[in-house]
Amino acid sequence: MEAASESERSGPAVGSFQPSEHQHVRYNPLRDDWVLVSAHRMRRPWQGQVEKPPQEDVPRCDLSNPLCPGAVRANGEVNPQYTNTFVFDNDFPALQPDAPEPDACNHPLFRAASARGVCKVMCFHPWSDLTLPLMSLAEIRAVIDKWAELAVELGASYPWVQIFENKGAMMGCSNPHPHCQVWASNFLPNEAQLEDRTQRQHLQERGVPLLLEYAQLEAQRKERLVVENADWLVVVPYWAVWPFQTLLLPRRQVCRLQELSDSERDSLASIMKRLLTKYDNLFEVSFPYSMGWHGAPTGPRLGADCGHWQLHAHYYPPLLRSAAVRKFMVGYEMLAQAQRDLTPEQAAERLRALPEEHYRVRPREAA
Repeated sequence: MEAASESERSGPAVGSFQPSEHQHVRYNPLRDDWVLVSAHRMRRPWQGQVEKPPQEDVPRCDLSNPLCPGAVRANGEVNPQYTNTFVFDNDFPALQPDAPEPDACNHPLFRAASARGVCKVMCFHPWSDLTLPLMSLAEIRAVIDKWAELAVELGASYPWVQIFENKGAMMGCSNPHPHCQVWASNFLPNEAQLEDRTQRQHLQERGVPLLLEYAQLEAQRKERLVVENADWLVVVPYWAVWPFQTLLLPRRQVCRLQELSDSERDSLASIMKRLLTKYDNLFEVSFPYSMGWHGAPTGPRLGADCGHWQLHAHYYPPLLRSAAVRKFMVGYEMLAQAQRDLTPEQAAERLRALPEEHYRVRPREAA
């Protein structure tokens, strides 16, 4: 984005700049793009779409739910009576390992390339009425260990392994059961290519990994800090797009999930539970989001220098004003650039102030 000249700026400044009052743009060095921050828009009355709140009374076991132990899935397979995590091949995969090569084309405007891979589903727990913030630390640690195991298994041959969770019907989750997906591909997806380029460029220019330097600065400034412990910190990033978007970062340089030590996995389980409890407590609802891990490429790139990479997790929740009012990425966001309606500092302050005891388990005050 090019900076505006003096003549292009709209009139003289009135008073001093206040981020919470005056629109401005912020640069995202990880994506090499900009976001428009317009916090004053939170004052406008909302007369748009109101969402149905997430379902709270989910049955613990419903055999019509294909993710439950003992349920029959669409392909006729019966799930085992699992008691911990459970991984299986997606019955409707977006990527398959044996897809044929597309036909060659001699025009640069009509290019295609092979897309092969595998798609897996990973259940976190046998109970459908649990989510990660309501699981024990030991149960969350088991999820982390399985993530790392899958990253090693699939990363042995595939250059990219994408672990992601879509939580809630608002984010397209069709089955109310604690689970995620793991897709491995024979190509680097767009976001991975972009982050590989920007992190490499930052290291070349500044001599330190981008997200390692960023974590150190946010730990010092604290204005966008949500939770932290000895090994991890969670911030609403300076360049956040979604209202309560967060970035989970290790304090030391780590390129891939499987490189975490035992103690770092324990502390990761703790900080995930703390963050996700705050999310649920914000509007006292099972907070919807899409999240995913990004780390250095694998497969044929396992032996390559990955010193510019830093492991991190993105959390993208859509809720804005309440459990029923979400942020829509339409119009200007689709045709021009991302725009947000409250500052990252305001979002972090709200999350930081929330209790770390889940609203469903803390005692209610007597009426």
